[in-house]
Amino acid sequence: MREAARERRARARQTPAEADREVRAKIAAMGPGDRTIAGGIHELVRRHAPTLVPRTWYGMPAYARADGEIVCFVQPAGKFKQRYLTLGFADAARLDDGRMWPTAYAVEALTPTEESAIAALLRRAVG
Repeated sequence: MREAARERRARARQTPAEADREVRAKIAAMGPGDRTIAGGIHELVRRHAPTLVPRTWYGMPAYARADGEIVCFVQPAGKFKQRYLTLGFADAARLDDGRMWPTAYAVEALTPTEESAIAALLRRAVG
């Protein structure tokens, strides 16, 4: 909660370039496996959902609409001592599919198959 409060205060005076640097710094501070996957996801977001603004959210890399509403976030495995990194989507993501759909994905590796699936999810989330 302290991290979130600090982020809210900082966001008021942060430029988009500073926010991107902060997200990249969070990614650089991750363990090697998480860093590789999170860095790849960051690039996928920049390429396939360029309208999303990088920012941190509870200390994790996240991507928001221009109005500040979080669309997706990266939860490193190391943060909660899990065995896999999670790519999560908030309710602002437009992934609705019937009465039930996934909102988080475990990512153990980032191969072309996963990159393609993530790119499709990102395009749909901002569509």
